[in-house]
Order: sequence, then structure tokens, then C-alpha cells
Amino acid sequence: MSNPLLNNKVLEKNAPQGPGWAAAEADAGKPGHSVGNTGTWAPPATDGPVSPWVGAARMTASGAVSATLVLMVLLLGAAVFGWSTVSEPAPGQVVFPGWVIAAVLVAVVCAIVSMFKPNLARFLAPVYALVEGAAIGAISHAYNIEYDGIVLQAVGATAGVFVMMLVLYRSGIIRVNDKFRRTVIGATLGLMVFYGIALLFRLFGAEVSFLSNGSLLGIGISLFAAGLAAMNLALDFDFIEQGERNGLPKHMEWYAGLGILVTLVWLYLELLRLLGNLRERN
Repeated sequence: MSNPLLNNKVLEKNAPQGPGWAAAEADAGKPGHSVGNTGTWAPPATDGPVSPWVGAARMTASGAVSATLVLMVLLLGAAVFGWSTVSEPAPGQVVFPGWVIAAVLVAVVCAIVSMFKPNLARFLAPVYALVEGAAIGAISHAYNIEYDGIVLQAVGATAGVFVMMLVLYRSGIIRVNDKFRRTVIGATLGLMVFYGIALLFRLFGAEVSFLSNGSLLGIGISLFAAGLAAMNLALDFDFIEQGERNGLPKHMEWYAGLGILVTLVWLYLELLRLLGNLRERN
């Protein structure tokens, strides 16, 4: 998804506002400003040197990185637990825990609530990391039973894509402007609609086989989805940079970390499915 968590509307909504009631009072001390209803001029009063006022703590890029790292540690720790809950009683036979669907639903709720209440992200982001990490660990183990070594490949590919996108963004090769943003968001929404339709087909018992059978169409869709997830990382990096520049509140660091984590999870799952499709073709 164009990360629904990290977008310009959130940036504008949480940016500190300009001068309010204090600005009007500030004019009262300026030369030429009348005092009361007398219409007479009063010289500006002074109480001596004024100490600079330091406002509430603001979001920084380094703080967002720290929050992201904490969430990644929580996700990986929970993934180890999730991995351990999947068993293989016989070669190729997988016993998948039923709580995974509930964990995914809890993760989705945490992400959605954070969209509307970013100040809660400092509490909901760790919950998301734990429940989503447990689900990812179970899913990964199931994939690894089917395709030996695929998880290590997917993790390596995800890390490689993340580093590549960060370098491309920081070097200015990828520039996030309005056109880039609209294109990525539009394509992501289209993909989400497609996935939603595929899910509805599955709920009614019709399997969308080309998504996971190693066909050229399935591989092409997986490549497109993984590339789109990578482009969303650029939007996430831009949000963090703009958030620091606009002085967003400190709690937005956790919100930004959650957004990065959501994109990385999406990218990892797309790469996992892509590698699985390629294994099927072989």
C-alpha cells in the first residue's frame, strides 16, 4: 500500500500551527500601537534580556530510525516464536497454527487505529510488531518447509532492496515529487483492489491459481508488487525527512517507524511469494 500511515495528510494534520493568540498580543508592545482606548502612544516596555522558549520535543530522523530498530527487534523476536509454533509431523506436511489469522487481524487494527490516532503509535506500534512478527514467523516456516532455504533468500532480498532504495533516495537519483507520489499511490491502490477481489474469490471457494502456481502471469504480478513496495519505501523516507523539517511532535517517530515496518513486511511477503513462484516454475 502507498503506506497509508505515512502520507501528506498526516504530515499537514500533525505539523505545529503558526502563531495564534500570542501573535496579537505581541503587537501591543510594538512602537505605534495604541494602548487601551486612549489612542495615545506608549513606548515599548522591556524587562531585560529574554530567554529563548523551548517548545515540546520534535520529531527527528535519527529518532525515527531508533524507533524503527526497536520495532524490528520486537518483530524478529516474535518471529522466532511464530516459527516454533509450526510443526512438520511428516515430510512435506505442515501443521499451521490457527491463531495466525487472529494475529494478522490485531496487527491490521493497530495500523488502522494509528492512522487516525498517531499519538497512540508509541503504544500500538510495539503491539503491531509483536503480533505481526509472530504471524510472519509462522508463515515463513510454512514456506521454508515447502521450499527449503527460501526464507533466508527472502530476508536477504528484503534487506538488499531496503539499502538500495535508501541509497537511491539519499543520493537524489529517486526524487519524491507530486507526480511520483500520485503514480505510486494510484498503482498501489489498484493492486490493493486486485488483491481484495482475489480474496473475495477465495472466500467463495474460487482459487486464483495464477498468483501462486509459478505461471508467467503470477511471476509478473509478484515482480510488480515487490517493485511497488520498494517504491513505497521512498515515500516513507520522504515522510520522515519532511516530518523532521516541519517539526512534527516527538510521538510521530513511532508513527514513522510503524509505517516503515508495515512497508517492510509487505515487501518481504511479496518477495517470499515471488521466490516461491520461481521455485514452482523450476
